[in-house]
Amino acid sequence: MVSPSVFDLTATEKVYMGERASVAIAQEADRMGAQRVFLLVSSSLNAQTDEIDQIRKALGSKVVATYHGMPAHAPRAAVLEAAAIARDANADLVVTVGGGSVTDAGKIVTICLKHNIREHDEMDNFRVYVNDEGEVIKPVFDGPDVRAIICPTTLSGGEFNPLSGATDEKVKLKQAYETRLMAPVTVILDPALTVHTPEWLWLSTGVRSVDHALEALGSLQSNHFADGMAASALELLSEGLSRVKADPSDLEARLKCQVGAWQSMIPIVGGVQMGLSHAVGHVLGGSFDVPHGYCSCVMAPAVLAFNASVNGDRQKRISRAFGRPDEAASVIVDEFITSLGMPRSLAAVGVTEADHALVAENTMHDFWARTNPRTVEKAEDVLPVLKMAAG
Repeated sequence: MVSPSVFDLTATEKVYMGERASVAIAQEADRMGAQRVFLLVSSSLNAQTDEIDQIRKALGSKVVATYHGMPAHAPRAAVLEAAAIARDANADLVVTVGGGSVTDAGKIVTICLKHNIREHDEMDNFRVYVNDEGEVIKPVFDGPDVRAIICPTTLSGGEFNPLSGATDEKVKLKQAYETRLMAPVTVILDPALTVHTPEWLWLSTGVRSVDHALEALGSLQSNHFADGMAASALELLSEGLSRVKADPSDLEARLKCQVGAWQSMIPIVGGVQMGLSHAVGHVLGGSFDVPHGYCSCVMAPAVLAFNASVNGDRQKRISRAFGRPDEAASVIVDEFITSLGMPRSLAAVGVTEADHALVAENTMHDFWARTNPRTVEKAEDVLPVLKMAAG
């Protein structure tokens, strides 16, 4: 019996793989006819390397403003500050170079420019939320006129997604924003740019992309195309991350990781819903300031074990992708994350048993809690998986 499904495509037009960022950005700015480029970049790359200077040199007089210093999890205040600088510079193209928070912020900046968002509370009109009846509400609004080019330096994969996240500092929750044209017009995967990324950040965000693939393969609403992308992503990421751990200068392995991260995002972008690992992860980041990648490091194996009673057959494909078809996916993923030297418990990232009730409560505000394979209807349903991940 065939189950019908629909795959949503984004508005990203081009992906460069292996080209130097400075060259590709300049080519794309020319192609788009951009004359006033706003750079939103990593502070460390800006201060400690010549990578951003090389990009400025390639763009020449087209660079009209630069913002660096975006905090983790893209707090609203910093996003609005960056948007104000871009607005004052009359930017006609946004270019981001950095990790997941820089990527998220750059995409939301394009919405702030389109809708003249200047104040903290104005962002409420555009965020995705769960209402009192448990329904996911996605506001409908016009997409941006000023598009973004994104050069990621980590493996979170947000550069391929029309959905982006920013943290509301008032309630300490990371919240989503989504519209099709918020996806970048171009993505540039430059492995040489990533050698400056700290090892813990590269590897942990790589696990984040592994988690995208895990939850796609675990989803009861996936499809053959999404499953194929997710399985391939696991193969590339498991090899690539292990190779980079052994030899940080291995650029081919870094590009494998980047392509694997891209493939891991394709199911999400296409409409496959994630589950409890992502939902809890958003809370750990927004409410407890746990680094983005670490959230998956501590939650993914526990969620696999939690869900195995309802999607165990689907988890077998995860085991096959790791080359261990006869073993439990939760055990394989646990051992893989441990081999990378990543934290493996909530306690290891500073979240104690006393925090579990708040984590569970806040998780129910995340739309992906409602699409977990094993039904989660109330905060108390989240507590068992938190206990498994407690350490």
